[in-house]
Amino acid sequence: MENQALKEGHLSENIPVPEDKVILDKPDEDKVILDKPDEDHDRVITVEEKTVNVQDGKIEVKDVIADKDGAVNEQTLDVPVEEKYYEPVFDGTENPPSESDLAAQGTTAWPEKATALKNYVVERGVVVGNVIRRLSGKREEIDQNNVNVEGKVSTSNEEDKKANLFKGWNAWNPLTLVKNSFEGNAEAKSIQGQDMGLQDLRAPEPTFKGRIILFTCSESSDCRVARSFLRQKGLRFIEINTDIYPGRKVELEKKTGSSSVPQIFFNEVFIGGAREITAMDKFGELDEKIKGLIETEAPSEAPLPPSAEEEDFGNNGMVDEFENVVKKLREHVVIKDRFYKMRMFSRCFVGSEAVDFLAEDQLLEREEAVDFGRKLAAKHFFRHVLDENTFDDGNHLYRFFEHDPVISKCYNFSGRTNDMKPKPATEVAAKLRSLTLAIYAAHISDNGKHVDYRSIGSSAEFLRYLKVIEDLQRIDLHDLSREEKLAFFINLYNMMAIHAIVMWGQPNGPLERRKFFGDFKYVIGGYPYSLSAIQNGVLRGNQRPPYNLTKPFGVKDKRVKVALLIPEPLVHFALVSGAKSSPPFICYSPASIDEELRLAARIFFNDGGFLIDMDTNTASLSKTMKWYSGDFGKDEREVLKFVANYLEPATAEQLLGLLGSNQLKVTYQPYDWSLNV
Repeated sequence: MENQALKEGHLSENIPVPEDKVILDKPDEDKVILDKPDEDHDRVITVEEKTVNVQDGKIEVKDVIADKDGAVNEQTLDVPVEEKYYEPVFDGTENPPSESDLAAQGTTAWPEKATALKNYVVERGVVVGNVIRRLSGKREEIDQNNVNVEGKVSTSNEEDKKANLFKGWNAWNPLTLVKNSFEGNAEAKSIQGQDMGLQDLRAPEPTFKGRIILFTCSESSDCRVARSFLRQKGLRFIEINTDIYPGRKVELEKKTGSSSVPQIFFNEVFIGGAREITAMDKFGELDEKIKGLIETEAPSEAPLPPSAEEEDFGNNGMVDEFENVVKKLREHVVIKDRFYKMRMFSRCFVGSEAVDFLAEDQLLEREEAVDFGRKLAAKHFFRHVLDENTFDDGNHLYRFFEHDPVISKCYNFSGRTNDMKPKPATEVAAKLRSLTLAIYAAHISDNGKHVDYRSIGSSAEFLRYLKVIEDLQRIDLHDLSREEKLAFFINLYNMMAIHAIVMWGQPNGPLERRKFFGDFKYVIGGYPYSLSAIQNGVLRGNQRPPYNLTKPFGVKDKRVKVALLIPEPLVHFALVSGAKSSPPFICYSPASIDEELRLAARIFFNDGGFLIDMDTNTASLSKTMKWYSGDFGKDEREVLKFVANYLEPATAEQLLGLLGSNQLKVTYQPYDWSLNV
């Protein structure tokens, strides 16, 4: 009766809504009730006949509003939706103004900061421009103008492509993911028309009815010789790595009398190891064997290719002790879009509802139920929408991981949280390292510079990798030592880069590189990590990327606790983004990480990362040493002294001699972003 009476009047002014008083629930599709008692408890607002339109970071609510005095008016209320986090990313763009330009302008601003500010304004300008166009109804211009600086269509719809990969899935199927990713990327941005493999290192491959099976292990020089021989002969082979498939050792021993590797089979015929096949080639016997493969299909007694399901390598573990409680909690709480602190958050639930359920289900007092909820949150089943607390009673909003708009788009998240009991981080890291070694051995050249991305994407080892990285979702990283953290994140960064190229293809131009380094993410220990976050946030000790104004992790960001306390400058010679100017791929071990990083630096500088011309007294450095110069020294002189530590003795002596005479001129090599195939 009171509400009906209120609707009979008219309200001529907008009613302000304090930030801390808003809770807007939607009991049905046609009505929204907003109860907001003011500080004097003398006003109740009822909102009916609402129209909701969400776009460009705001929710527009058109409603009929009445107050207790009987005044009614239709008004439009704009409420922001949750903000998208723009991660600082270095995309290879620099071009700061020259010192002469700055002097002419009468400014002493730091060129790098000026460029960072310019990039920030340009990036935000695109967003603002789109908002204005939408408000003016010119939606078609947005699509027409969505073109990058190189004249290519922007790939902003890649997130939608990824989401479509999971439509209709009943279970996590890595094979389908890889298959669909190649089909979905058969456009200009993808690997179509690109040489994604080691084709420059191989002879033309004949078409076989039969198959070649090569039994190997990851760290064996004889296995490398066998692989290289088959590749040089242009013979396509299927590799069975006994480190990944230990059960195949039994089969190998039955067929050959030994489990040692390498061992080669042409169909069911046992050829032998690297020595035997090399000898057959020397005496002209190999061509006849190859002819048999071309004409004859593999019989049933021939060794079978490996499969991703064979000896399941991932997700095999104990069910989490809280899994059943969380399952019931998902069914009990009401999950929907809600207003909170003047923003709208999607697919969340109220803390008090969860406390009600936990108190009843676990037979707990209310305070005990809150403590129990905090245990669930600490296990990364859900999190506060603003990450303001672990878990509390009241009107705080929380979200299950599968409903988080960032985590749900991570590429090791298949649409549902991995509810298995989290495995120790060291165990997951060891599994990933074993798979990484196998992938490197089978699909990357011996010098680590040429990658067969196409064969990686269809390999059984990569499918297993896709399963194992699901174990990263809820692991605890805080107990890892410095050495374990270094090896884990370097190896993971390099495999993430491979995964991104397999999924998206080679990034072309600054805008695509920005997506590559900033948008391709894994959820690790409950939080999303991009390539940029791993490099600049974790391994560089949370330092801002070149030509950026902000650090990857804010003061309240929980990922700060994962970052290295002391940045490690040598990581720059270990992280591989897929560009030709990147370092070679090496798989790192926590037991010898420092020695391996020093070796990586020596390889980098002595293989083109540093050049010296004594005739012109000129040193030429990789552009990496300019972009991240602060990691190596306070000025250019200190940077060069750092480099001298990793050069051959004669070259280091030449460099230090020129430094001492103050005659050295320094230049920086152009960075080659083309793909390292």
